Amino acid sequence: MIKVKVSLRPIVSKINLPTVLKTTILPGDSMESLFIATQVGEIFYIRNRGIRTFLDIRPRIIKLGASEPGVSGRGYDERGLLGLAFHPQFYYNGLFYLHYSVAGTQGPGALPKPFKPNPCDPNTLNLKWINRETQYDHIDTIEEWILQANGQPQIRRTLLNLRRPFFNHNGVNSLNFSPETGKLVLTTGDGGAGYDPFNLSQDDMEIFGKIIEIDVAKNTFIYTPPAVTRFNELPAPIQETLTVIAKGVRNIPGISFQRFGNQYIKYMGNVGQDLEEAIFSFVYYKPIPVTQLIQASLMKSKPDQEGFINIGWRGWEGAFPTSIIRGCSANPTLNEKTIAYYNEAVNTSVSRLQPLTSYYHKDQRPGKFGGTALTGVQPYMGNRIPHLTGSVVFTDLARNEEAGPPVRGVLAYTRGRTDCKLNDFSVMETDYNFGSGSAYYVSLGTNLDQTRLYLGVYGSMKVTDFYQGSVLEIVP
Repeated sequence: MIKVKVSLRPIVSKINLPTVLKTTILPGDSMESLFIATQVGEIFYIRNRGIRTFLDIRPRIIKLGASEPGVSGRGYDERGLLGLAFHPQFYYNGLFYLHYSVAGTQGPGALPKPFKPNPCDPNTLNLKWINRETQYDHIDTIEEWILQANGQPQIRRTLLNLRRPFFNHNGVNSLNFSPETGKLVLTTGDGGAGYDPFNLSQDDMEIFGKIIEIDVAKNTFIYTPPAVTRFNELPAPIQETLTVIAKGVRNIPGISFQRFGNQYIKYMGNVGQDLEEAIFSFVYYKPIPVTQLIQASLMKSKPDQEGFINIGWRGWEGAFPTSIIRGCSANPTLNEKTIAYYNEAVNTSVSRLQPLTSYYHKDQRPGKFGGTALTGVQPYMGNRIPHLTGSVVFTDLARNEEAGPPVRGVLAYTRGRTDCKLNDFSVMETDYNFGSGSAYYVSLGTNLDQTRLYLGVYGSMKVTDFYQGSVLEIVP
């Protein structure tokens, strides 16, 4: 693939970690404004080169950066303000949607210590999440807000309250509207820890590890729904607003849509466990109404899964069966890789969607890189960077090479294919000088017609290190 060189043009700096970057046209305006949501709960917008506050919900956000079981040090966190989406008719109705982790909901977590499956011990392969009302980490909420005529945003209703088992894998850029169905798409991770201890991602009744469409046009008249973990715990009017597009998700930095004739190609990335990061694409799909999933569960039958998307986790990590990595005592430079969930890998081997492209945590090939975590996937339909037109751009948090500090994220791209083969990718070269500090690439965004790309960068892995963020535009 052609080596593409780009520049980065600074837009704003000294902000908190930017989780969502997207544009919309404010009511009464004639041009798009770039909106930036930060993990700690601020939403800014850029207009006439100035930055303004749209909404500040920091008091509503859970206390971030507290120390977690099995997580070294304080400060790293995957909770906070994670999703922002504007209604397709936002210009006229002022409606927008938020996903965030709620203040005051901190729990002890679902397991007392870090989890690792042992293929020789069935007890570790069949764990159940019990006592869910007390053994959980926090509650996430999905809310509908309205921009009032006086310019002040106000909450209208809560769509979902989700009780999560662990602090991580909550998704990010988790709310996006489908241009095909007009519905709000929620991309939610598997609940966290690692290796999906309770196999929530493959269980049709579990909300986590799924891609869900929400029909926001239906009013359920339930304004404070209960905090739940399973679809069958939801009140019936809320069940009727939900369809499930996909399961088998580990953790996901949103879903994006690329117009292709009179259809849309859907792209989503799945963050890996130990070996690889994967990007998936599909055009055709047949979502299953949650009411049908519940009915099938009651009848102890399987719903028709023809056209239903399964990304394969926890049996598959992208193109590989999920593995456990152990050091080799005889030769410390080598690793032994054991298939963690052999039976599950076999069971989902045919039904799962194959990745469009994968990249690896260790890669000796020239022109490639060792990755850490996928943080954004966006189509580019502009022509200012000609070699990128029609391609899919993605970001990785940090190069996983032995070069040492300072840390740098990675920009790369691939192209869609129609023959279902695994595609190659190419690293993009940038000429921007971040100085001696770290530059983690934490988010990727685009404007409404996908002709501009925006990159969110942070100088630390800790959310408690404030105001180390910047947003740049990717330009020729």
